[in-house]
Amino acid sequence: MDCNTKGIDMKFHEFGDKNNPHIMLIHGGGNAWWNYLRQARVLSDRYHVILPTLDGHGEEYASAYISTEDSADKLMAYIEENCGGHLFALGGVSLGGQIVMELLSRKPDVTRKAIIDGSLCFPRPVMARYCIAVIRFGSRFLFSEKACRLQIAMMPKLLPAKMQYPEEIRSYYIRDMSRIRKESLYHMYRTYMMEYRLKESVRDTKAQVMYWYGEKEMKCVKESARMFCSYVPSCRIHEAKGCNHGYLSIYLPEEWLAIAEPFFREKNSSC
Repeated sequence: MDCNTKGIDMKFHEFGDKNNPHIMLIHGGGNAWWNYLRQARVLSDRYHVILPTLDGHGEEYASAYISTEDSADKLMAYIEENCGGHLFALGGVSLGGQIVMELLSRKPDVTRKAIIDGSLCFPRPVMARYCIAVIRFGSRFLFSEKACRLQIAMMPKLLPAKMQYPEEIRSYYIRDMSRIRKESLYHMYRTYMMEYRLKESVRDTKAQVMYWYGEKEMKCVKESARMFCSYVPSCRIHEAKGCNHGYLSIYLPEEWLAIAEPFFREKNSSC
């Protein structure tokens, strides 16, 4: 079910019975709610799964993306209004994972479980400037509909069969990636990579947290995981062997579920 919540200018896609424990999964930059669609369909037998579309993405492409903090404001408002102020689980990949960290820092008991996948905890200004320059001079080669169709066509040559998008996700990808606006990408890279720093208040979180990253991730992502664990010592790190950035969340839903579902069933955390 799709819904817009009164007073909250953001689109939410919901799966499962609203009386079940709530899980919110936040997509990465450039993607949209369908990032976690396959996971949501499986989890919806047991949970109420909420997939937001961040401003500037997907069907919200006309609303400019502002920042990690602004996104957290809107998601927290949704949680307070629709979930009694608390979730069972919260997860996100890349930009979405940074928003998870921000939500954890806002309210110690916002969620019982959290999964952060391949996200940055501290500024990387050089990397941000590089990405912004690429967008400024090459967006039509990366985000036009023709470019997106070419990317989908090249996937079988670049990724193994188990990482291919099904037809439904391919259609969403071509539609949504091709209409994201440069201004939103500028804001996203500037705030995600250049400005955001993990808040001291995250030390107070009561959530059980897992921090995932791919074995082939950039050094700064692995350093971010270690930084987060220094703030939240109970956090557990999971390194996905042979994987690059966001592979479990974006391309490998079965592997994501194989790790996440046992974590959700745990009654106690250990580190």
